[in-house]
Amino acid sequence: MDFFSKRAEELILEALQKGELDNLPGRGKPLELKDDSHIPAELRIAYKILKNAGYAPPEVQLQKEISTARDLLQNSKEEQEAYSRIQKLNLMITKMNMMRNRPVFLEEKQVYYEKIVQKVRIKKK
Repeated sequence: MDFFSKRAEELILEALQKGELDNLPGRGKPLELKDDSHIPAELRIAYKILKNAGYAPPEVQLQKEISTARDLLQNSKEEQEAYSRIQKLNLMITKMNMMRNRPVFLEEKQVYYEKIVQKVRIKKK
């Protein structure tokens, strides 16, 4: 977790402890995830058709694949298997970072071999 994420978490926890978030509108109600007010009016119907047809933008599809790859990596039992999955995962992350055209500090973090091998070795014991 980077500095900004840690700081944000600290501020949220402080606000929760002080009770500053207790009386927010909509508290305890489900989120309205179907709200499309952020989509330009001329694109809403097209987006709705694509969504209903099961189409996902390439970045969303790649994010799902990355999530699946991370889950598989967590369940790797052997070093060679983990290494292979790390290579595939890092390739997908690089591809996604290139698609996004964001500054380096906002890019998705890659998984490093030594870190995973240590976890795999610990699981074996």
